[in-house]
Amino acid sequence: MSVFGKVVMPHPPAATVRVDEQQIRALPKAEVHVHLEGTFSLIDLLTLAKENGVPLPGPAATIFDISTHADYVAPEVTSGGGSGAGAAGLTGFLRFLDWQCGLVRTAEQAARVAYAFAARQTAAGVRYSDVIVNPTHWNAWRGREFALLDALAAGLDDAEQDGLCRVNIAYSLLRSQSAVDAETIVAELARTRPRRVVALSVDGDEKVAGRTGEKFRDAFAGAARAGFHRTVHAGESSGPDGVWDAIDLLQAERIDHGVRAVEDEALIARLIDDRISLGVCPRSNVTLGIYPDWGAHPLRRLVDAGVLVTVNTDDPAPMGTTLDVDWAVTAERFGFDLSDMIGFAQRSIDASFADEDLKRDLSAELLTVSAALR
Repeated sequence: MSVFGKVVMPHPPAATVRVDEQQIRALPKAEVHVHLEGTFSLIDLLTLAKENGVPLPGPAATIFDISTHADYVAPEVTSGGGSGAGAAGLTGFLRFLDWQCGLVRTAEQAARVAYAFAARQTAAGVRYSDVIVNPTHWNAWRGREFALLDALAAGLDDAEQDGLCRVNIAYSLLRSQSAVDAETIVAELARTRPRRVVALSVDGDEKVAGRTGEKFRDAFAGAARAGFHRTVHAGESSGPDGVWDAIDLLQAERIDHGVRAVEDEALIARLIDDRISLGVCPRSNVTLGIYPDWGAHPLRRLVDAGVLVTVNTDDPAPMGTTLDVDWAVTAERFGFDLSDMIGFAQRSIDASFADEDLKRDLSAELLTVSAALR
């Protein structure tokens, strides 16, 4: 089979003993590539729509199947494409996120969404998350983006006080924003230091926007000077060039997706040498049609090559999954055993932007839990 012009090797046979969700939930872990915009459950959407008097775009029973929406039209230019949440490709999926985030109109609603995210993560055994927030999706908060961040932080504060997953925020630019907009945002982040914002990100459809590394170079340099971490969506709907730009132009410490790096041996060597991890989301890549199926996905080849890989959900709610489920499917599809999954847990902690004390504590706990599970 060939994908993007490359020969795809079949994945290895499944591990003899299935690693189940209960074992995975027991492992202290982090999730480093998940969008708050992609975590609204069906009950979240129904409640918010009723509170705001907004009609649903399609039947409640199939709200996450974009092809059932009344105004469904496949975009002329997009990446991928498939069924369900991926029916309109990446561009159509991002439009759906615009609609659902537009339902969040008050500080109380924003805090509630953030609290629900922390609870969802906790149920999957996630102890720390770097959640990506792109304020351009939240159209009721235009011009009040930092008030949105404050409301989200309030919900995350309450969640942590209640013993739920600790969560910090990666503020994400949209690829179509201007360089001036990006630099203004970074300057304001550096000036006000919003609670729980620890990183700068950039996301959106690479295929539609084109290469944007040069445009955002100064913004990311400013973020680095201000002490913010940097993570960049690249190598998803475009090829290895986007990953090179993320590393060389944007000072990325971590790459979100990055799967197309498998097509460039020199890039693989750079990722290994610089210990830059890839926040891979196999279900998302398959759902949105970046790869035709799990067997074609390069996750195993990246791991076997020595790249630091973490497994994440990206946008779990519309894709009908949670992190523990995706880890179990990943183990089964790619032949990973429990020891491999313990390794994924450790890499997730190492790759996270958690503070060093929390990383140390989670790593120590992982050793104890792993010994008990083996």
